[in-house]
Amino acid sequence: MSGTELETKPVRSHQRDRQLLSVIGYISLSVLAALCILPFILILSSSLSEESTIVTKGYQFFPSEFSFEPYKILFQYPEQILRAYSVTLAVTAIGTVIGLFLTAMTAYCLSRRDFKWRNQFSFFFFFTTLFSGGLVPWYLLVVNYLHMKDTILALILPLLLNVFYIIVMKSFMSNIPEAIVESAKIDGAGDFLIFLRLILPLSKPALATIGLFLALGYWNDWYNALLFVSDEKLMPLQYYLYKMLGNMDGMRKAMMGSGAVVTNVLPTEGLKMAMTVVASGPILVAYPFIQKYFVKGLTIGAVKG
Repeated sequence: MSGTELETKPVRSHQRDRQLLSVIGYISLSVLAALCILPFILILSSSLSEESTIVTKGYQFFPSEFSFEPYKILFQYPEQILRAYSVTLAVTAIGTVIGLFLTAMTAYCLSRRDFKWRNQFSFFFFFTTLFSGGLVPWYLLVVNYLHMKDTILALILPLLLNVFYIIVMKSFMSNIPEAIVESAKIDGAGDFLIFLRLILPLSKPALATIGLFLALGYWNDWYNALLFVSDEKLMPLQYYLYKMLGNMDGMRKAMMGSGAVVTNVLPTEGLKMAMTVVASGPILVAYPFIQKYFVKGLTIGAVKG
């Protein structure tokens, strides 16, 4: 056997191993993707199924009897749900943009080694994750002192800053070479200009990751509306759906107590699935556009602690 054959044999073996590993990886990821997609198919199918079919046969991946009754009930008052949608979209957009900007600015200050008080401020932020004032002082602060009850600020400010997001952003910005900042200072740029023109563009992956988390938090929030909002014009989508579902359950229990047959009249199970489709649809549509930055931000931001 010649020396050339001895050299090519390990190369071919290595190529076969890589191909086998790729096949196993693709199969595993395909199975995992299917497991992630199946619950959404089940939700969509159940939202289009007859209530009697769900009660008797359970949830099915393919509806045996179609019914649009849950969606008819959900959109019975379209102006209300559209108003709730608009409130949620406004709160999510405003809160995400402002929260992302403040989070990035705070993380940039804490990542600067020439900031004298960065350790003290870092401890202050971390301390708030261990202890809190409690629900009653928080409610009194928002209602009695800040006077934000029945205002859109009551839906934005409570979720504006998150210490965990600041830590993740700080870890990402710590990986940016200091030479970039120093060269900008030599050219006469100030700290705020450096932050806007250099740090933010270089932090797109982390910004996309934190921005998605912030947007999800605002989109799914209903608890702050429960505490601070009594005006129907300011009800976000999640709280509106929560109240509608509560009213449906109350009507169902009342009618069952009176001995009436309510299975076909109040499709509560199908309505729950329809609410899930309506509430999660925009997020599912938006996620693919930022998936590239989201994955990159998770991997790069986890380099340092």
